[in-house]
Amino acid sequence: MKIKLGVFFGGKSVEHEVSIITAIQAIENMNKEKYEVIPVYIAKDNKMYCGDLVGDIKNYSDINNLIENSVQVTLAQKDDKVVLLKCNKKMLENAIYNNIDIAFPIVHGTNVEDGTLQGYLKMFNLPYVGCDVASSAVGMDKYICKCLLKENGIPQLDCKCFTLKDFNDGVENIMDSVEKEIDYPVIVKPANLGSSVGIEIAKNRDSLQSSIENAFTYAKKIVIERAIKNLKEVNCSVIGDYEDASPSECEEPVKKDEILSFSDKYLSGGGKNAGKLGGKFGSKVDGNQSSMNAGVLKLPADITKEQRKTIQNLAVKVFKVLGCSGVIRIDFMIDQDSSEIFVNEVNTIPGSLSFHLWRATNLSYTDMLDKIIDLALKRNREESNMTFSFDSNILAGYQNGFGGTKGVKGTKQL
Repeated sequence: MKIKLGVFFGGKSVEHEVSIITAIQAIENMNKEKYEVIPVYIAKDNKMYCGDLVGDIKNYSDINNLIENSVQVTLAQKDDKVVLLKCNKKMLENAIYNNIDIAFPIVHGTNVEDGTLQGYLKMFNLPYVGCDVASSAVGMDKYICKCLLKENGIPQLDCKCFTLKDFNDGVENIMDSVEKEIDYPVIVKPANLGSSVGIEIAKNRDSLQSSIENAFTYAKKIVIERAIKNLKEVNCSVIGDYEDASPSECEEPVKKDEILSFSDKYLSGGGKNAGKLGGKFGSKVDGNQSSMNAGVLKLPADITKEQRKTIQNLAVKVFKVLGCSGVIRIDFMIDQDSSEIFVNEVNTIPGSLSFHLWRATNLSYTDMLDKIIDLALKRNREESNMTFSFDSNILAGYQNGFGGTKGVKGTKQL
């Protein structure tokens, strides 16, 4: 019997479209003899849809038509199964669309990748692929992640963090604080976004103000740190769980400007179809294709053997410190003037799931997907043997006021 695999993608995120591309590409490369794949599209209003149109990348050029001709669903528990219930007005409400054995969140950005979707799935006792709620949340918050990694001896650039309240109290105060402690140029980032959205370099006070204002349009918290002048960026993926984790080959993104932009990542490297939903990104990987940013990276990275080993070791350490599972990507920065290596940020659900980095190690995309799905099932088996609640008569004592109880018995919640 096939495993019913629900692939969740989209969501209320500025990386909504990137998620669609990553998910459809992954679906096309899943072992259909092993899995019954059920695509679940999360629209920008967080409503979920299933149907014949949802699994075809070409239909996302007209989202309104896709939604109109799909089935709105919601998760529910029925007996010992997790099901997708139909909730369209024109259809019988509460009728079961399908059931799901395991969920595969392929989402990017705030409101989905940050633990929100993972927590939602966990509430239904539904096994899911990838990082858990805690590691997803920490990995998405750049400031919290930097603090945790620094505490564990992983090299970080010092930074300053500011909230929307700080901004409302006066951008001048923010700029004064930055100029007092950090030399120009500085880099300004929303604290919880990916894909380079909202990131800008500031070289003076005027550009710092505009960069701060821009970053606060995307997030309520921003991070400002020194911008490395002679920078080389290197990425490394890690696959595994708390028991065993392995690093991938290293890649070097090639940028057109001082920072790798959203356009560099997703609109420049795919030839004539780059950035078009329905281009090559929705097709099955045949051994020659690469990821969304295929045309803007060097693989392997142009670094020394020593740098490669250092980055791979740090990548695995980051993975274990954060308690990650599945496949993630860690982005590194090399200061070519000092040869120092810093962790830049963590991507708990990387674009294209970084499959090209694993193909470079002779692990096919299909086999990589099998591996991280197996890791999710392993985690679920382990958690089923843990105690999360107790059957007790503790509330019985409250029938007569706040009295004591006795006879409390612990049981495992399966």
